[in-house]
Formats: sequence, structure tokens, C-alpha cells
Amino acid sequence: MKRYLITSALPYASGITHLGNVVGSTLPADIYARYCRLLGRETLYVCGSDEHGVAITIAAEKEGVSPRELVDRYHQANATALAGAGIAFDVYGRTTDPLHIATAQEFFQSWLRKGLLVEREDDQFYDEEARIFLPDRYVEGVCPNCNYDKARGDQCDSCGAYYNQLELKQPRSVVTGQTPVVRRTKHWYFKLDAFQDWIHSYIEGHAPSWKDNVVQQSRSWVKQGLAERAATRDMQWGIPVPVPDADGKVLYVWFEAVLGYISATKQWAEQQGTPDAWKTWWQDPETIYTAFLGKDNIVFHTIIFPILLHSRAEEGFILPEQVPANEFLNLEGQKFSKSRNWAIDLVQYLRDFPEAQHVDILRYVLTMNMPETKDSDFTWRDYQARTNNELAAILGNYVNRVVQFTIKNFNGAVPARTAAEPDEHEQALQSAITHGIESVARNLDAFRYRDALTEAMNIARAANKYFNDTAPWKAIKEDPARAAHALNVCLQTIRTLSVVFAPFLPHAAAAMQTAVGEPVHTGAPGTTQDVWTSAGVALLPTGRVLHEPGILFTRIEDSVVEEKIAQLGDQKPSEPTEPAEPMITIDDFMKVKLRTAVVLQAEPVEKSKKLLKLQVDLGTERRQILAGIAQHYNPEQLIGKTIVVVANLQPAKLMGLESQGMVLAASNDSGVLTLVQPSDVGIGPGAEVR
Repeated sequence: MKRYLITSALPYASGITHLGNVVGSTLPADIYARYCRLLGRETLYVCGSDEHGVAITIAAEKEGVSPRELVDRYHQANATALAGAGIAFDVYGRTTDPLHIATAQEFFQSWLRKGLLVEREDDQFYDEEARIFLPDRYVEGVCPNCNYDKARGDQCDSCGAYYNQLELKQPRSVVTGQTPVVRRTKHWYFKLDAFQDWIHSYIEGHAPSWKDNVVQQSRSWVKQGLAERAATRDMQWGIPVPVPDADGKVLYVWFEAVLGYISATKQWAEQQGTPDAWKTWWQDPETIYTAFLGKDNIVFHTIIFPILLHSRAEEGFILPEQVPANEFLNLEGQKFSKSRNWAIDLVQYLRDFPEAQHVDILRYVLTMNMPETKDSDFTWRDYQARTNNELAAILGNYVNRVVQFTIKNFNGAVPARTAAEPDEHEQALQSAITHGIESVARNLDAFRYRDALTEAMNIARAANKYFNDTAPWKAIKEDPARAAHALNVCLQTIRTLSVVFAPFLPHAAAAMQTAVGEPVHTGAPGTTQDVWTSAGVALLPTGRVLHEPGILFTRIEDSVVEEKIAQLGDQKPSEPTEPAEPMITIDDFMKVKLRTAVVLQAEPVEKSKKLLKLQVDLGTERRQILAGIAQHYNPEQLIGKTIVVVANLQPAKLMGLESQGMVLAASNDSGVLTLVQPSDVGIGPGAEVR
């Protein structure tokens, strides 16, 4: 039976993790791990702190503390903050742990025995004033590839090139600012080049299933040709090189940090009282390994780590099956920068928004803006809009209305269903539930989180429509049995929603499950019960007592958004620019007549992949409109939706059919399209939009 091993790139313990780090690797991994557990899959989610390397020593020097004091503080702070954000690891290790040190040294010694390490003297920059050899990040200069003047000693942040530090032009020591000299020093180099053909085959074998950004970056690295790479460094802070005459030398962090996944799993196994259980996860072909990370870590997980694992293939070490790397998240249109106070770190967010609902709001907004294929942007206005118009108005409002109405009219218990066949409203809802659950699962298995969450919210939209169409507040007076049946269906749907939203919104999911008397299953570690498969089945028994869930999501006011934006500094007034679009007068705008319309029928247009033919009710008349939304909506999803159309547009012929209007829709940076719809579900057809 397959088991699922999941890792997130280890956050540096040199500072507090910010939202860009969270959306890059820990949040998508947590969503996937929760989903796997909800399906009953045996799952292990591993992460931890990366606590060695120059980034740590530089941060410690800036704060005037020892590296040990620094990593102890930030390891605990990040572990607490990530847990506060609902990121539920099975184990959160650290690379200063004795078990990790022993694991890394044991790997090093095995490579020595196999002749995969070459010992040689080489030239390295040396700071005569500080009297130390300079590791790569202690040197800055001009990039030999693109001439960027703040390139690091091993990599250019501008063009992404990797190189030997001696290739850096106009080098300067980060420690003293002086120009370093070149001195000879001894190091051990790992023979990456010995695996050139093997790693090429590994990457190409996975290319059809990996994301394009992962494949292209990996291919580019391999195409340049692999070379021997230093596995040791001249430093005092790190894991000592486990051979004689190696004083002052430590294992290079690129080599030992990725082994933290294995050592953390060993730590977990010892905590379970089964020390050898780690082998089941790392040395058994039944394990499917998925590594989550940001794009700056791609080559370490598609080239270096696989080579390190393959070098011990005789022991059965498995390799990453999927590496769904994300691009970068920006903040209000700019890159995250702690030095400019243009960042939101996780501790800060949780301090400002301590309620559980705000954890789910953050997870929702980050997921809907996840940089899956290209860089994306977090803005406080979007945070507000998604909270108010989606979480509060659609999901939270539905749960509150259904439970409150049932408590008021049916003694707070699940009412009975009738024996009658489902009417068209119930059939439409059940179709949306079946399609939605399948779509959420399909997208999560393909690591398309935005699409998965959109499909989950579409179920909530369909549930709201069913509640409005059956109008139990009217039926309770005319036909109480019909009202009871409708409320039973609505309550069963709350249970459905609690399961499909659980990977994304664990707090809200728990509240929904508690409200309808279900055990809490949000995919937390240690749970393997399959509740996903039966998510669409009506399992709530008649007579079960309900519990008030409270308000799941409260609105975000303008003042909150304005305050959060004002806290971002160094804000500089932008230069006045010409408008991006030609400006029109109010008279021009008033010429366009926008009306709400209810979709009566929807069907594909023959020989067109993009068009759907809609029959819509404008209140006073029925129109046919052709809309280019077939790649974003199934026809059955549209029936009954209230949309916005241009009502006074000249008719046009498309694919031989007349279109008598235009449907309004919006699309995000990734091309995902959403119909413009009134948020007030009481708006009927024919209402003027202005």
C-alpha cells in the first residue's frame, strides 16, 4: 500500500518566516498533507529549521549574539508561528540536533569510502584584517555573468548564475569591507559530474509530470554541465568534517541541510518508540515522496538531493517523485524586503489578528493568490474583498443561515427527509457537489491549489442557491415537511463543505463539523480515517442535535486595510504617470446599460472550445448570449446563476449564431476567469448595475 512522504524546504533560523516563505512551501505542503490524511492515506509531513551556514553567522553578528543563541530563538519562534498558522507537521526538526549531525557525518564518510569525495588544495578568498577565510556569502562583488554589482560569492541574485567565488569581479569582504586576498586551503569536493548522465535521465523521466518551471530550471543546470562541488567550508559554525586534520572545517550547508529531512524523520521515529521506522519512509519503494519548495530551491531538490540519495541506491533510498515548486509572492506590487519594512512576517500577522478565523482567512487569501506558475501579489485590498465577498458572504453566511433557521424552527435538531424523488433544485445541488468534490481532489493531486479552492467555493455557491430556491422560510408556513427536507439537505451539505474545505480552512471546517455533531476531521497529524470518499453522502441522522457555530467570518473594515497599508515603509510617492487606459466621461459610461440576468439554459457551441450558448432572463425579456467561458465553467454550473450583462450591445454573429449581449467577467494574472455576480443573493433579473 502506497504511503505519502511530504517535505517543505527548511526555513532558515536567521529570522521570522514571512508570508512569502509560507506560500512558497509550508502552506501548500500542509494543504496536501491534510488532503492525503482525509483520504485515509498513510502520510508523514516533515520539516525543520536550517541552522547552519553563512546566513546564520551574518545574522548573529548583526544581532550581537552567538549563532547558537540566534538559532535557538528563531527555531522556536518559527515553529510556534507556523503551528499558529495551522501548519501541522508530523515532525519539525533542526539541523543542530545531534541526530542530524551524526546523519550528515555518516553520509560524508560513506562517500569517502566510495571515492566520491576528492581532497585537494584550492584558492579561496581570505580577509587579512579579520584573519578568516571567506565563505561565499561573506564576499560580494560584480557578477561575472551580468555585471550586477551586489552579487554574492557563489550566486547572483539578479541573473541566477552560479560560479566559483574567485570568478567574482571587484570582490569585497562583507566582514570588513576590504578587498580580500587569495590563499590556499584544503577542502573535499563531491563528484557531482560523475552523475551527469544519471541525473539527466532522472529529470527527463519526470519531465512530463513536473511543473514547467521546475523542468526548465533543472534542464538549464544540467545543460551547463555538472562539476565537482565543494562539500566543506572554512568556518567555525557548522557540522565538523569527520576526518583527522580537519580543524576549522565544516560540512558545506548545501550538502548537509537537505539531509535534515532524513534526520528529522529519524527523530520522529525515535519519538514513536520505533527507531528503525524512518527506513519505511526513506528506503521503501511503496513511498511516494513530494518535496515542496520555492523556486530558489529547485536545483537542490531536483539535482543535488537526488544525487546524494542515489549515491546510496544500494540501500534503497527513494527519490523525489514530485517537486511542485512555487514562484515568488510579492507584497502590494513590490518584493518582500525586511530591511525596508516591506514585509509581513508570520509572528506579526498572528499578533495583529489572533482569532482563529483570521488564520483561515490568511490561508484562503494566500491559496487564492498562490504563485503556482508565475510571481503573484498579496494586497490588503484583496484580503478584504475575499474575506467579505467570499468567506463571509458565501460560506459563512450559508452555514449561519442554515443552522440558525434549523435551531429556530426544528428544535435544534436535524429534521427528517421526505421520501419524494429529488426535485430539480436538489438534483442541481447534488450535481454541483459530485462535480465539486471530484474537481477539488483532481486539482489537489495535480498541485493546482487555486483551482481546487475555487471548486470548493463553487459548492458553497450552489448550496446558497439551493437554500434560496427552496425558500424554507416560506415553505415552513405552507408545507413544513418540504421545509424540513430542504433543511436536511442543507445540513448534509454543511458536512460536505466541512470536508472539502478542511485542507484549506481547518478552523472553519472544525466549527462546521461541530455544528452538525460530526467528529472533527481536518487532516491533522495522526489521523488516517477516510472521510473524503463519503463527503458527498448524506450521513447526518435525523434528530441529531445541532450546535451554534457562531460567526465563521466577520467582515474586514476599510479602516483595518488602511492601517495595514500605512504600516508598510519606506513608502515613496510615485511619480505622476499617464493613465494606463484612456479616460472616459460619466456621460460615456452612462451609455452602457448593465443589467443582472439569470441563466436559464447553457450549452456548448459546436466546433468551439471557448464558447457557451446561454439563454438568460433579463426580467422583461429572454436573450441568447454567446460567452467565451467554456474553459472555465461547465454548462450545468451556470444554470440559475445571477450574472451581469451588457444589455444594450449591438447584436453580433459568432460561429453563425447571434449573440444579443455580453457577459461580464474578470480574470486574474493566471488567466483564471470568474463571472461578475451581485454579492446580494436577493438581487433578481433585470436590476440595473451602476
